[in-house]
Amino acid sequence: MVTAETILKAETILKKDLHHLNATDLLKEIEWFSQVVDTRMKLHGEEECDYTDIYEIPAPDHTAASSVFAEFVQFYQLSFSERIILILTLLPHICPQLLDVFFRRDAGTGRAQTEFGGVKGTMFNGFLPTGETALFLLAGNDLGKRFKLRQLFDANHIFRRHNIVYLSSAPANEPMFSAQLLINDEYVDFFTGGSLRKPGFSMEFPAKCITTELDWEDLVLDGNTMQQLEEIKIWLEHGGRLMEEWEMKKQLKPGYKALFYGSSGTGKTLTAGLLGKLAKADVYRVDLSMVISKYIGETEKNLEKVFAKAENKSWVLFFDEADALFGKRTSISDAHDKYANQEIAYLLQRLEDYNGLVILSSNMRGNLDDAFTRRLQSIIHFPVPKFAERLRLWQLSFSRHTQLASDVDLIRIAEKFELAGGSIINVVKYASLMALHRNESIIRQTDLQEGIKKELRKEGKTI
Repeated sequence: MVTAETILKAETILKKDLHHLNATDLLKEIEWFSQVVDTRMKLHGEEECDYTDIYEIPAPDHTAASSVFAEFVQFYQLSFSERIILILTLLPHICPQLLDVFFRRDAGTGRAQTEFGGVKGTMFNGFLPTGETALFLLAGNDLGKRFKLRQLFDANHIFRRHNIVYLSSAPANEPMFSAQLLINDEYVDFFTGGSLRKPGFSMEFPAKCITTELDWEDLVLDGNTMQQLEEIKIWLEHGGRLMEEWEMKKQLKPGYKALFYGSSGTGKTLTAGLLGKLAKADVYRVDLSMVISKYIGETEKNLEKVFAKAENKSWVLFFDEADALFGKRTSISDAHDKYANQEIAYLLQRLEDYNGLVILSSNMRGNLDDAFTRRLQSIIHFPVPKFAERLRLWQLSFSRHTQLASDVDLIRIAEKFELAGGSIINVVKYASLMALHRNESIIRQTDLQEGIKKELRKEGKTI
């Protein structure tokens, strides 16, 4: 039985560690949940009880509350059963001791009671609820209720659709509801601290957040390229209204997909970062070396980790050198080729379903599969900058703490050497480091020439 002392301990922990508003409303929810658990246990054991059904216990009214948790409950109009499931999955993260009641053993056999469900953790000593735990709490021995409650775990339910609460995969040939009941870690952060934690780069999330100190006004691109980028900027500003207020969900696929193609260093990655900055959205560059696997099914699993985390967060997903993942399909000559084509079919569907901005980047437009390019709203070429753009890039790239030597002629340099923006930055970096090495702030022509030689040699060219 959950005692008043246990509740008091939980209250002390929450008030000390969590944001006050969230803690206050979560404590109300925990106290209600404890009443439900005590009532279910008494009804199950045929003990004297104040209620004949757990559904007689009124859930806390969060109408006037302003915590993130309360707003979430109100926004989705969560039912009694949904709220029980939500707090059940949240408790191992905030007050695990409240679930110790489920460690009770059968008096006759001495075994853990099957109807309580639960699994053991590797390092966690508390009770980890399963789908069976939720069904026991909400339905007891009522088989009809159990069948009806299964819909709360369907793929189209708000919990699963938004990746909030879900069942892990049960081992082969074991009952579905023997699987652990999980809550997305981000929602633990959200309900307790009031904000979502940004995922760190790992095998569980093979993507890095990219940022830039530059602004849109610093972007130097061909006029035609800038004009095509304007459509993406407009979608970032008005795409939500188009789908919601104008009710275009039936006619249009969610999100926006674009291909940036052109030589290395022409501004594709920078542009992706600046688009995210304009939209106040995080931009994640997907590390394809960690996504693509030679083992059947692993590429889809790795990619799903990214899409699942990104869902409904307005993130910009940037696939650099995308032809490694979205390249042309092969003709079917063996079983591996057949599976590779099935893999691409999965990628196509996942790409279409994503409701944010996806940018694919490639050196060559023709490297991508036609099935992918047909699904893109924009295909934008990033050409090597012409003289006017190169001159502008040279002029913007030097530190304001430096000055050019009298023999440095940026007009002549921009006119003579067809370098991309990335190469120009590399030259400026080299010349600036040489100046610092001499303990001066003057950028010399000889250093610029040496830097240009280094960049041309990378391309197999000479001055």
